Amino acid sequence: MHFDSEFEQKLYQQRQEKLQQIAALGAEIGLNPAQAIYPNSFTVSAPGWDEKQGDLIPWIKQKFDSSESSVSAEEFQAQLEADRIQVAIAGRIMAIRLQGKAGFAQLQQGGQRLQIYVRKDDVGENAFALYKLLDLGDHIGVRGYLMRTRTGELTVHVTSTPEQQGITFLAKAMLALPDKYHGLEDTELRYRQRYVDLFMNTGHSVKAAAQPQPGSEPQATQPGVFLSEGAAAVEGSAVQPAEEAPRNVREVFVKRAAILRALRKFFDTRGYLEVETPMMQQIAGGAAARPFITHHNELDIDLFLRIAPELYLKRLVVGGLDRVYEINRNFRNEGVSTRHNPEFTMLEFYQAYANYHDLMNLTEELIKFVAQEVNGSLITHFNGNEIDLGNWTRLSMREAIIRFWQPEAGPTPTVDEFRSCKEFSRIAKALAVFNLKKRQESLTEGSAFNAAYVQFNRLYSDLERAAEAAFNQKVVDGVIHGSARDTAEQQQSTLGKAVAEVFEYLAEPHLIQPTIIYDFPLAVSPLSKIKPDDPEWVERFEFYIGGFEVGNAFSELNDPIDQDNRFQQQIEQKERGDEEAMSAVDDDYVRALGYGLPPTAGEGIGIDRLTMLLTNSSSIRDVILFPLMRPRQKSAEQIAQKEEQPHGESAE
Repeated sequence: MHFDSEFEQKLYQQRQEKLQQIAALGAEIGLNPAQAIYPNSFTVSAPGWDEKQGDLIPWIKQKFDSSESSVSAEEFQAQLEADRIQVAIAGRIMAIRLQGKAGFAQLQQGGQRLQIYVRKDDVGENAFALYKLLDLGDHIGVRGYLMRTRTGELTVHVTSTPEQQGITFLAKAMLALPDKYHGLEDTELRYRQRYVDLFMNTGHSVKAAAQPQPGSEPQATQPGVFLSEGAAAVEGSAVQPAEEAPRNVREVFVKRAAILRALRKFFDTRGYLEVETPMMQQIAGGAAARPFITHHNELDIDLFLRIAPELYLKRLVVGGLDRVYEINRNFRNEGVSTRHNPEFTMLEFYQAYANYHDLMNLTEELIKFVAQEVNGSLITHFNGNEIDLGNWTRLSMREAIIRFWQPEAGPTPTVDEFRSCKEFSRIAKALAVFNLKKRQESLTEGSAFNAAYVQFNRLYSDLERAAEAAFNQKVVDGVIHGSARDTAEQQQSTLGKAVAEVFEYLAEPHLIQPTIIYDFPLAVSPLSKIKPDDPEWVERFEFYIGGFEVGNAFSELNDPIDQDNRFQQQIEQKERGDEEAMSAVDDDYVRALGYGLPPTAGEGIGIDRLTMLLTNSSSIRDVILFPLMRPRQKSAEQIAQKEEQPHGESAE
């Protein structure tokens, strides 16, 4: 085993010695070493509880120690006086105090903590000797009866009987828990050691947890000493208030599970069928992203980890499954950020005989339903913003650019300026000059203004070149007639991508409240159906909350000839250096369209991002149990290079 320090190694050895002492105590009561130090079970119990009701400690807290408890304080006290409520509980020790012949500890299970009171006279010599060998992080089981201390703290008074020990040792924490006053605060370490993060950051005030509540016995009010390794002994019993609300990591993942249940409930009640599609595919399709590549030894073929399930789900619609959905894992070989992880979870669903307008309505219903199911409210908070999930705005992409145009950059664009590269180049040029001026004012060469200046100066150059090429083709159209159409397509591709980039820069950061952005350029939407009255734009929308994209939807392209042509264009873009373009035509998918795909609308929603919004988590790593982390030995230069890599979006 690798140790981070010499102290940790010595502590590990000390814990091994304690295990030997615990084994010796077990031998005194007839247990072999395996039964004494690593028993395979402990039976928990309480009147009125069974396994179907979940973890026992949360159940006891809910029943006897909650404002929503069905048992009033007076009724509970009457029960205690009439007949002791016997319980057997198990959990991890999160605080422990020894005072002469008595002690207090807090056991944690299911994110909840319950205090125990141990007195030598009630548990006997052997069990009390075991108690003195316990450390923070150990797992134990105890038997006894419920009581309240003089301060009202619900407590299990541990007792032994001739038939059963009051304390049963279950597992030893061989490594020291993080400092009890600060918990596990290092963000990167929290992600790397989520197993520690989950039980340390459960929403309890660590400062309060360090001091179990005084008991009802006289000894309990005397100054005590906490058994905490690696830190000075703490004396006294005063509870120090926490300065801010403690982090509850466990609750984030409990809510994530609730989000998945709510999504399934929403679609199942609407007649959708949940399906599973391949995670290893011979052609990486359904999105524009760099895939991970693996190899199948027996078949001797390279395979791609799924970047999207889209093409397989639409095959199912061709097959007559008119309403399908999949909660799927996708893999994209791209950069990482607070919003991107190479492995992520998405919901994709498809509905036959519907278009993107139908899905706009359904999306609003879906998000409101999930919020109510998970949080009981349409109001959520994210990055310091209060967001009303019941109030939605709809804008076309062109309308969004116009609405969020920065007046300092020049005259507000008109709809006509979105029609050609030459006209739109004025917008790119204005943004380049605007950011150059801002960069000079900021006096920071590496500022965000500098990056934006470079971005829009490049866009301006691309648009000007495309416009010039298109003009030259018109002049010599009779001489090189065959390439005129290709040049026009390249011009529209350049224009479409430029419009999308300008939108992302100008509008996206402002989309805090729920907003649907619809009608996208064809150039960035290879799988969407074109608008009948405007063939350079497609029936596609994305919805934004909290300043980023959460979902992506469109009316599906169902013309096999058009789809085949767009796949060919993707290959041409790949040959020109676009690493995210498809590298091969999915002939089988085109063949499936040949059998007839009915008018269909489909959508993909990022589960990780939705969870961020509903749990007020600022980073995607906060909502993924085990996010991908860089190896510790990476140099600063390697990390800087990786940070500059582009990030893919949740779909096209």
